[in-house]
Amino acid sequence: MFTTKSVEIKGSVVAITGGARGIGLAIAKALIAEGARVSIGDIDADLVNTTAAETGAYGCHLDVRERASFADFIQSTEIALGAVDIMINNAGIMPMGSFLNVDPDLSDTQIDINLRGVIHGMQLTLPGMLTRERGHIINIASLAGLFAIPGAAVYSATKYAVVGLTETVAAEYRDSAVNFTTIMPTIVSTELSSGSTDAGAGIPNITPEIVAANVVNSIKRPKLHVTIPEYMEAAHSIYNLLPRWATERGRRLFGDDRILKKWDNKAHAGYSQRIASLTDDK
Repeated sequence: MFTTKSVEIKGSVVAITGGARGIGLAIAKALIAEGARVSIGDIDADLVNTTAAETGAYGCHLDVRERASFADFIQSTEIALGAVDIMINNAGIMPMGSFLNVDPDLSDTQIDINLRGVIHGMQLTLPGMLTRERGHIINIASLAGLFAIPGAAVYSATKYAVVGLTETVAAEYRDSAVNFTTIMPTIVSTELSSGSTDAGAGIPNITPEIVAANVVNSIKRPKLHVTIPEYMEAAHSIYNLLPRWATERGRRLFGDDRILKKWDNKAHAGYSQRIASLTDDK
């Protein structure tokens, strides 16, 4: 019989991907403050070591695209801290631009990081959680996994996939003691979203700390879907009931193509160059 069993944060071992900056770092700090033993993995080896030293986390180089690298991260974490109780798949990239202008290699990299990395993380930690009858897997997605975003087609596709993946795996293991959560925030004020003017009418830009607080709450009170802002879950349900002409008119009024028309490429240039370099790593 299905039972929801929350994991006590204090003393738990938490593994976070993309944990050296942005949302991942904010989550790490919030969970350390709650008494968790946190391991952060990041592709930037120098930064992850510095961040680990500054926060008191355990740090490890991690390329989520490579299953062997992910397996090493989990093994290293468990040797240093103990079995992983909470897996937070946070690593992700967000190249912007019209669909036909996206570099195919960068699209492949985005799929590998945003989706394949999540699959690796879930498959490598779930078996142990099932055996121990304890665990929580949290996947950081986006509202772009509920509402298609022009100018971010591949990004939206990966986030839709993460939402579907999480819900499907949760259904497969609904009779277990393992919890599953997808976190879906609006635009978060990090390097990833640099160049964005705003999230749109009625939808605030939020900080990494707000996402982190929602992650903490989702562990204490498990929930499959967490949208930030919370009211976007109801908005999505209403949206799906409307006819196509109504949603199209609403999206135009809302200005859903602001990435194509108002994106500040100059402000986004540094981030774009950094993620473009990832295509050279393979």
